[in-house]
Amino acid sequence: MNGTDISIHIVDDDVSVREAIGSLIRSAGWKVETFASAEEFLLTSQKNIPSCLVLDLDLPGLDGLDLQEELAKRNVQIPIVFLTGHGDIPMTVRALKAGAMDFLTKPVNKEDLLGAIREGLARTIVSRKSNERDGEIVGSSPALMHVLDQIRTVGPTDSTVLILGETGTGKELIARAIHKRSKRSGHAFVSVNCAAIPRDLIASELFGHEKGAFTGALQQRCGRFEQAQSGTIFLDEIGELPAEMQIALLRVLQEREFERVGGNRVIRADVRVIAATNRDLSAAIAAGTFRADLFYRLNVFPIEVPPLRKRKEDIPVMVEYFVKRFAEQMGKEIRRIDKRTLDVCYAYHWPGNIRELQNIVERSVILCNTDTFWIDEAWLSNQEVPLPGPGSALTATLQIHEKEIIEAALAECKGKIAGPCGAAVRLGIPPSTLDSKIKQLGIKKNKFNSAS
Repeated sequence: MNGTDISIHIVDDDVSVREAIGSLIRSAGWKVETFASAEEFLLTSQKNIPSCLVLDLDLPGLDGLDLQEELAKRNVQIPIVFLTGHGDIPMTVRALKAGAMDFLTKPVNKEDLLGAIREGLARTIVSRKSNERDGEIVGSSPALMHVLDQIRTVGPTDSTVLILGETGTGKELIARAIHKRSKRSGHAFVSVNCAAIPRDLIASELFGHEKGAFTGALQQRCGRFEQAQSGTIFLDEIGELPAEMQIALLRVLQEREFERVGGNRVIRADVRVIAATNRDLSAAIAAGTFRADLFYRLNVFPIEVPPLRKRKEDIPVMVEYFVKRFAEQMGKEIRRIDKRTLDVCYAYHWPGNIRELQNIVERSVILCNTDTFWIDEAWLSNQEVPLPGPGSALTATLQIHEKEIIEAALAECKGKIAGPCGAAVRLGIPPSTLDSKIKQLGIKKNKFNSAS
């Protein structure tokens, strides 16, 4: 749901209430329409269905409960927040059983009303998303709307896209959404995690190999680029690509062709390339670990995916979405979300982004044994490990010790970096990371080869 599509309707016969609540809702960034009676609202509801309805219970003519029943008869599904001038428990129970979101007593607490509306919007967005079947890109914040606008713009083209964002922000979902909107959507979407493939296998994995190309190559094998022919290849963690493979990928992007490992037949690469990284590629270029020419080839249309802490408006929507999904998977019936839980989620900084939120919600659904969803606040810790800044006095000392440790590992492994006997395994880091460190620290790794 686009931010400009959100509209809240107010039905109350008291003009001062309509104006006060309307002003409050507009201050939250939503559009508002007001009506003095249920009959007036019904004249427009079929043509202009709101995202959420704030409804006075005590109306002249058709009252609030009558309007709720009439909407149900017409199969018009709108989240309803009831307002009343007096607490009436039987009325409250009747309204909630009929599907009302909340029941608030006048004068209404501003935060309670806005919280109830947010919950209603979450339900509306989840419902529309489940109908659209458009993956898990859920939300309506301005930051997300900007990303979705970019997807709609670049999707129909054949241009290379570079998706930038922290771990857990949903970069692959963005890539799939671009593919879905492209002219290649009827063909394969092939995802490759560049950081997960061993250094000595990545060429074969991307470009395939001929029979006998190396020990263990017992038959010809098509690589990921061939598997993605006429479709899209998604190169995740592109910043971890080894230097020699950066050169090979650059050629594919420039010439649109490649050869399998051990072969000499040129194969055309009719494929769209989408890449993603959580690294600062400009810093990697400055450090000499990423090629500038490859960056410029990839950076045709950059899309920056915002971290969850910069799109907090979407948190209630996403909580509702994941609760619904996991409750259905586990056969549980969860009707409501504890308001305190939404407040805690909104205040938390989510360093693991959407992935962390999804995992927390799944864990909570597993433990939930009532119809009200809650999250244990102890799971959400605001403590982060402080890291020394670039100008810290510790930096030089740390680099000296780091260099000594890496050189010791290279000496023990006779200069070998990758493989089961390589220094990367001994140090417990990816070979590409070790290569970056060697260049950054000015280590001459060739001097250790003499020991072999």
